[in-house]
Amino acid sequence: MHDTDITLIERLDRLLPQTQCGQCGYDGCRPYAEAMARGQAGVDHCPPGGDAGARALAHLLGVPAMPFDRSRGEHKPAQVAVIVEADCIGCTKCIQACPVDAIVGGAKYMHTVLADLCTGCELCIPPCPVDCIELKPAR
Repeated sequence: MHDTDITLIERLDRLLPQTQCGQCGYDGCRPYAEAMARGQAGVDHCPPGGDAGARALAHLLGVPAMPFDRSRGEHKPAQVAVIVEADCIGCTKCIQACPVDAIVGGAKYMHTVLADLCTGCELCIPPCPVDCIELKPAR
C-alpha cells in the first residue's frame, strides 16, 4: 500500500462515525474505509453516518453523492447503551459483543457501560438473555 492510500484510508476513516457496528458489511469503520479506498465499496453503506456522511465520503472520493442505503439500517440520533443494573445477571455476553470495550464487569457480577466509550452500536442488545440493556440519547 502506498502512503497516499494510507492517507486516503485515514481520511475516510475519520469521516465515519466510529460506531464499529458492522451495518456496512465490514468488521468496523476502518475496514470499510479500506474497502472504499480500494474501490470495493460504495459510500452509501453507513446508516449511522446518514445521508450527510455519505455525501462527505463521496466528496472526498470525488464520486457522485448518494443517500445511504436504507436496507442496511436506520439513521438514528447518537445514543448510548445503559444496563439496568438490578436486572443484570453478570453473564458477560454483552461484554463479549461490545466492539469498543465500553462495558465493564465480571462474571456473575453486575455490569455497567462506560458512556464516554459507548458508540451506541446496539451490538450488546441481542446477546443479553435478560433484556436489561436500554438505549438512551447521548448527551
